[in-house]
Amino acid sequence: MSQIATVTVMNIRSLPQRLWMSLAMVLASAVVVAILLAFLAMAKGFEATLSGAGSDTIAVLTREGAAAEINSVVTREQVNLVADSPGIVQDAQGADISAELYVIVDGTKKSSGTDANIPLRGLDARGMAMRSNMELVEGRMFTPGTNEMIVGAGVLREFDGFAIGQEVRFGKNVWTVVGVFSTGGDIFESELWADARMIQSHYNRGSSYQVIRARLEQPGDLAPLQETIDQEPRLNLELKTEAEYFSEQGKQLQYMAIFGRVISSIMALGALAGALNTMYTSVASRAKEIATLRALGFGNFSAFCGTIAEALVLAAAGGLLGSLAAFAFFDGLNTSTLGGSFTQVVFSFEMSPDLFVQGAVLALLIGFVSGFFPAWRAARMPVIVAFRNEA
Repeated sequence: MSQIATVTVMNIRSLPQRLWMSLAMVLASAVVVAILLAFLAMAKGFEATLSGAGSDTIAVLTREGAAAEINSVVTREQVNLVADSPGIVQDAQGADISAELYVIVDGTKKSSGTDANIPLRGLDARGMAMRSNMELVEGRMFTPGTNEMIVGAGVLREFDGFAIGQEVRFGKNVWTVVGVFSTGGDIFESELWADARMIQSHYNRGSSYQVIRARLEQPGDLAPLQETIDQEPRLNLELKTEAEYFSEQGKQLQYMAIFGRVISSIMALGALAGALNTMYTSVASRAKEIATLRALGFGNFSAFCGTIAEALVLAAAGGLLGSLAAFAFFDGLNTSTLGGSFTQVVFSFEMSPDLFVQGAVLALLIGFVSGFFPAWRAARMPVIVAFRNEA
């Protein structure tokens, strides 16, 4: 252990003599780690935005076979049949259900000035009450029966033209923004909310809706409601808890994490090539030192471990630099991307401790692989050859 410590300290102290090659290895590792963390933070932030909206106490009913709300149609008759089903909370006003519309409107992104789809949701007071974390943070609630709407905090951050008091034109209809709401940073903050009956009228939806939300008597217990659907042929509806629904919607961006890992792996191969060159050059430049230590009685294993330690230190420094860069540039960064209903979902990049662990593991892997073969060469270098090469 004493020999290993001596060789390791010697190698690390000699790094300034190979400053530019060492910095190249550090920067290569940093870039790979930063790119990996950026993609993973994007995927994690999107997943958190969707999962934060889901609840096991709320059932979501859409037309059978509909992949998302935008593809669904629910009739007034079906809403009434669901309202009479057991398993749903009943109060003085009747069944605690919310029949909602979901239409796509245009908005202009602040970051690029381009048009993008935004969801306009039609609902009533019951629908808003089902979002337990919904809070009006500015302005007032829209007045039923008028062309007033409230906007999610995410929409206000990412899109132009939705400040309180502004009039917004969607086709032939002009709406007035009267309030801003927050739902704790989940997907509902990417929406505009207005009175359901007004949206039915403006978009020629008659008495139809696109989704039914119902508060369950027992969280996660869909059996009574599913039995009603199975026994009633007019209810060609698909039933999920809200948590299950948004979990399935979130799977579409799992490719982002996979894509990030693939890109990082490809870049890691390039970083490995550069790191191997750096470490081989390091071993060659210290051939006389290694030979001297061997002549003094230091073992092969100490030379091997010292070279591995040097590579790990450089890679760890690169991993730390890449992690700090990713945290500085991406943590909390607000952006939007296309969601399951072809509308923009506003979310924030989320850097969590487990992502930093993944970045550290990648950096150390680069260091170990790039140091192993040069270290093997250092350990097996014949003393006489080292002195002859030096001479």
